[in-house]
Amino acid sequence: MERILRSDGFRSSEVLRKLLTYLADKAASGEADQLKEYVVAIEGLGKPTSYDPQQNSTVRIQVGRLRQKLAEYYRTEGIHDPLIIDLPKGRFRLTCEHRVSSEIAVPELTSPAFERTPVSGATLASTRHWKGVLAGFAGGLLLAALCFLLLGIRTRSRQEAFVWSPAMEELWKPLLASARPLILSIEDPLFVEVNSNPGIYYRDRSLNEWSDTQHSPAIKQLSESMNRANVQPSRYYTAFGEAEAAFHLGRLLGSRAQNISIMRTSQLSWHQLADNNVVFVGVQNLFFEQLQGMPVVSELVANLEGVKNTHPAPGEPTFFRDEYVTAPAEQGVIYALVTHVSGPMRDNEVLSFTSIRSPGYVGAVRFFTNPDTAQTIVTHLKEDNGGKMPRAYQVLLRVRFKDNVPTETTYILDRILH
Repeated sequence: MERILRSDGFRSSEVLRKLLTYLADKAASGEADQLKEYVVAIEGLGKPTSYDPQQNSTVRIQVGRLRQKLAEYYRTEGIHDPLIIDLPKGRFRLTCEHRVSSEIAVPELTSPAFERTPVSGATLASTRHWKGVLAGFAGGLLLAALCFLLLGIRTRSRQEAFVWSPAMEELWKPLLASARPLILSIEDPLFVEVNSNPGIYYRDRSLNEWSDTQHSPAIKQLSESMNRANVQPSRYYTAFGEAEAAFHLGRLLGSRAQNISIMRTSQLSWHQLADNNVVFVGVQNLFFEQLQGMPVVSELVANLEGVKNTHPAPGEPTFFRDEYVTAPAEQGVIYALVTHVSGPMRDNEVLSFTSIRSPGYVGAVRFFTNPDTAQTIVTHLKEDNGGKMPRAYQVLLRVRFKDNVPTETTYILDRILH
């Protein structure tokens, strides 16, 4: 803690130094889990007792800044620190973990550590089962992460560089032309961790915020079946599809972006959405909840069953329904939604590749990173916008897949957003 507080990044911010010291003291005393936003405002930030969390977002803003500053510290001055102090999103309790020994230090890569993100394909399993599942998937994620680092972020060889066609340039230029940092945001969905022996992790796709679980009958029944075991949030796992998509995006953007980092979506704050260009990959409802209050309103709206067409043109359906099976093999047809909008202040770019299943957003990423299919997208967007590329738009794609692998991706329609 003393080393962090003496660092260049924290020496210049007395507010963050004070907040970090306060949260560290509470973590050490075991009181952090009971902290509320009001208490942090009064005791941690010195706000008056009239502070109203419903009207004032100071605590949320400063906690978001602290989380970002800690990540920045471990990318720079603290890159060789043996312990990593973190502040998980949605909580006031600091965590402290040993740095994974296999971590690779790449000095010119400005990316938060992601070596603590293994991969899960299961929903509810015992520890014995998870060890077998995670052993295989974690190795795959590590390999994908290494590929992202070595092939993507700093592509040395021209033979490895992506082919940039004029259409590719038009699609991706808004994200790369500015001097703003670029964040690649990877989904890390909410799991409910049951404190039992062996441990159990439960995933409900309709529960994406911890407050949603408080009134869930399934969570209550699960806890009671485990002798009223305590439950707590966990965002430790992500799907292999995100790693694959990150690999493709790393190859594409790595040689062009000067300042690119990778971040878990649960740690992406509203402040960062306003200050950085952001590319998101993952399940649609996890990210679009972040976009509430953005200056552009979506016309294609995703849910757990497909994509709703809020203003259908003549002959267009009002809903595009996913049709797939998950057992004994993952296959079927799903829809992927690509949304490009301006940020909260209208001076940065936010691009998302979303679908309800990983083949959807992997197929969408491939579609946008292929020179031939990129031309298809640009042609349609220009036709619908008077011959010019629009600032904000949505593109709907249909992805056919088998064994969780996208086999065919088809352009369906687009919407110009205003």
